[in-house]
Amino acid sequence: MELTTAQALVAWLIAQHSETLDGREVPLFPAVFAIFGHGNVLGLGTALQERSDLIPVWRGHTEQGMALAAVGLAKAAHRRQVGVATSSIGPGALNMVTAAGVAHANRLPLLLLPGDTFVGRAPDPVLQQVEHFGDGTATVNDAFRSVSRYFDRITRPEQLLAALPQVARVLTDPADAGPVTLALPQDVQAEVFDFPESLFEPVVHSVARPRADRTRLAVAAAALRDSDRPLLVLGGGVRYSGAGPRALEFAQWHGIPIVETTAGRTLVPHDHPLYAGPLGITGSTSANALAAEADLILAVGTRLQDFTTASWTVFAPEARLVSINAAGFDAVKHGSVAVVADADAALQDLPGLLDGWEADRQWTDRAAEVRAEWDGYVDKLRAPAAGQPSYAQIVGAVNDLSGSGDYVMTAAGGLPGEVVGGWRASGGEPTMDVEYGFSCMGYEIAGAWGAAIAHRRGLVTTLLGDGSYLMLNSELFSAAFAGHPLVAVVCDNGGYAVIARLQESQGGVPFNNFYADCRTNHPAPPRVDFAAHAHSLGCAVFTADDLVGFHEAYAQARVAARTGSRPAVVVVRTQPATWTDTGAWWEVGVPEHLGGRVDYDAGKRAQRRYR
Repeated sequence: MELTTAQALVAWLIAQHSETLDGREVPLFPAVFAIFGHGNVLGLGTALQERSDLIPVWRGHTEQGMALAAVGLAKAAHRRQVGVATSSIGPGALNMVTAAGVAHANRLPLLLLPGDTFVGRAPDPVLQQVEHFGDGTATVNDAFRSVSRYFDRITRPEQLLAALPQVARVLTDPADAGPVTLALPQDVQAEVFDFPESLFEPVVHSVARPRADRTRLAVAAAALRDSDRPLLVLGGGVRYSGAGPRALEFAQWHGIPIVETTAGRTLVPHDHPLYAGPLGITGSTSANALAAEADLILAVGTRLQDFTTASWTVFAPEARLVSINAAGFDAVKHGSVAVVADADAALQDLPGLLDGWEADRQWTDRAAEVRAEWDGYVDKLRAPAAGQPSYAQIVGAVNDLSGSGDYVMTAAGGLPGEVVGGWRASGGEPTMDVEYGFSCMGYEIAGAWGAAIAHRRGLVTTLLGDGSYLMLNSELFSAAFAGHPLVAVVCDNGGYAVIARLQESQGGVPFNNFYADCRTNHPAPPRVDFAAHAHSLGCAVFTADDLVGFHEAYAQARVAARTGSRPAVVVVRTQPATWTDTGAWWEVGVPEHLGGRVDYDAGKRAQRRYR
């Protein structure tokens, strides 16, 4: 088939399909987010226009935002579908590097198609080209190398024949999932080649389920049999494997208490008798208490990031660690008994080696006991009170008004701790996206746009602070223009409150976080009218001054988003210094002269190094 490089790439994208966790066949690439410039408009842009009936193209308004939307889409689709983002060369391409970092840190598939400079070099240097004095082959797109699982620059049309199988492999492999960057020189996009028709035959990518090595699985089973107080930690890999029901069944058979990581949240019904809560700094005192008492940690599908492990102080030093992970890179960390396998397959095979074994009954019962204490604490935080509401009260209200199929999101600042720690899930399909692998301010709105495209069962609600709103808000207009409903709750507390909390709690002087502590030459500095701004972007807007008003405003916003097929924004002033406390420690470098150094030194002594 005689096609341009760009036409061949688009035809291949359309031919790729995916099998969802419930067995449905869907397009692997359901959406392209595009901003066109001279580096991609005539090559890839023309090819997309010609096939736009088969692959939807959505216009973004910042390259970072639309690439973050593609990330949010992949998370909401449980990694079974992949968003595509394309930009021109130069600043447009570099704007997507942050989104690539988000996808890389969170192990989420993302396909980036930035335009690139001319291979022929006739117009050298082309508009927006950054010239490297010592390397004529380098372009700004080389910045993607450090945040891509797979990077390629297509300098000949026929190179697609070798590159595209690698693209599909990385985007659909549970062990390697992450961002792929194909840099596309604009002259090569328009070059014609006689491609084999077989390249465009439909392909369905099913969920890969590698099974564990029997010897390693036996070692893990022996470690479990030797334990009295095991703890099951469920991470994002359990979600992407669809192994949530299997994990609950496994825990029930053997009486093992369950905790969740940030990426694994909402896998377990909140009222499940074995559920002890979310783990770590943004988790719960209940899960952290069990982690400190457990003699074995069975970590499934998690890379055990520092917020999950409280910088490796949450587990007892003598506790053994067994890690089941599709990625060997993650499984071997921290001297664990490493089992490289799909989560669902491993949890299916492991019980056969544990016949008749159960955890100590008193230990099993501890889960419900400690979680009841945590629930009581959260109930007090959520209780109605006069004045500006706290984050915990806002999260509680959203939780109360959300249905079982609704989807909640946040990313940076203080809200992840409130959403992860306080949310009460009904179980079933995972319904939360807290981007705390990269903690990217601005993901909240852009990611919600992508999630709204992928998540069809219920309504997407994203919670964000005023700082994140100001960081990246343009994709509110993108979603409004495209007609994708979602609700954005904007909590205005007057600055970067959670960093101010960290700064001051360690003995630092308030500086450059709250607006009141920032340099200004204005005698009466302005405040942003978030409601007016969101209205100008095409959103339905509601405001609230207290908790009762927020309940009403959020309920109205849900209706407005659905009936108006557009985003609805709720703006509410919130308390700047009221937080949910898990008591967990986080390693942040503290200078000797600050008061927090004493706790820092104590935390360092308590860290689990290796076992």
